[in-house]
Amino acid sequence: MNDVSTVSPTIVHIPDKPPVPPDQQPTVDVVASVIKNPKDANTLIRRLNQIAPLENLRHVKRIQKRHVEGGKIELSVILCLHSKDYDHLSQHLEELIQSFQLSPFITKVCKYAATSREEWDEQCKLWPTSFHPPTYNIDGITGFSEDDSQSILSFMKVTIELAKSGDNSLVNAAVIVDPIVRQIIASGHDEIYSWNASTYKASTGDDCFKESTTPELHPHSNGLESQRATLPNDSPNKLEKLGVSCLNPRGWSHQQPNTSSCYCHPLRHAVIVAIESSAERDRRLFPSVDYTREKLCEAESMQSYSSVSPAKRQKTNLKNVDNGKESDADNGDSNSASERPYLCTGFDAYLVWEPCTMCAMALVHQRIRRIFYAFPNPKAGALGSIHRLQGEKSLNHHYAVFRVMVPEEVLLTRYC
Repeated sequence: MNDVSTVSPTIVHIPDKPPVPPDQQPTVDVVASVIKNPKDANTLIRRLNQIAPLENLRHVKRIQKRHVEGGKIELSVILCLHSKDYDHLSQHLEELIQSFQLSPFITKVCKYAATSREEWDEQCKLWPTSFHPPTYNIDGITGFSEDDSQSILSFMKVTIELAKSGDNSLVNAAVIVDPIVRQIIASGHDEIYSWNASTYKASTGDDCFKESTTPELHPHSNGLESQRATLPNDSPNKLEKLGVSCLNPRGWSHQQPNTSSCYCHPLRHAVIVAIESSAERDRRLFPSVDYTREKLCEAESMQSYSSVSPAKRQKTNLKNVDNGKESDADNGDSNSASERPYLCTGFDAYLVWEPCTMCAMALVHQRIRRIFYAFPNPKAGALGSIHRLQGEKSLNHHYAVFRVMVPEEVLLTRYC
């Protein structure tokens, strides 16, 4: 049986836009012309870059070289983008066409740079383009060395083991890591419920749950519905999933959990639990007057239900924040709010399953730098399966998303 530690690391970048077939890439029209005298090519390129630069088509090469009959080489050049007012070219461009006796024609080029060699091959069939293999250089995020890959795989192993830590259960898990010091900052797993649906229904008479058995492995299918993979006693090598929906909030509030140490709620997905743990860690390592004042104001507000808004917490001075190092809790300077990390800026998040939209947005608000997950969530995944939140331009923060390719068998190793 496969184990995560024995799997060769394969880390796949999940782009912010859905992939398209290489032969169906979007194109734009440009005005081009054959160059009668190849010696004029360099002069034409310099002049065209001045009077008609291709600002949004930097991946497209200005010159196309073709072999024609007789073994001769024919050069063509892109003059400008084609537009509705093509008949009214600029004076400089018209002078250039006349000076070099050019014969303009309209052709197509690919609108976006190629993200794979297959796309690049298709693009060059229309017009030559440049291809640079992706290095994941997204907001300072560089490619993965062998050491980085092994580190990523080791943290994914910890996350998967956390997902299998329950009794005969398999839930989603999340681990937040500081990649600079390679230290786990916080972790959490689904705390969505701790009762048996059929037992609760029989004892209360409330028809507020639904059950289903499917071979799928993802832990939840939407923000309010949680699904938990359980291992039946009579089938130790087969995963079955129990689906639970909190359709009756009042009935849920009256439930008695199996263990008082676990606070369960239909929205306490693994990411939410890990973020809460990270915030609690900051409160412990960086105590400040702001936290105390905030908790007192919240308590007074809840008790008195007054209309007075609690005092707002002062913003962290980002100029003094060092996201790459963890301050010592015993250091007297750690009491200064200016040295407290700003949320999870610069940290990485590891998940067993692709997060839903709620969790993905929570990671946006936490300023997570990179997200790694092992398995897609085909029903509610927000980072590649259904949506691609990492490419939503309206958000004020964006992270890079990667999938760590591990076999599904690693989820069953604990039970075999």
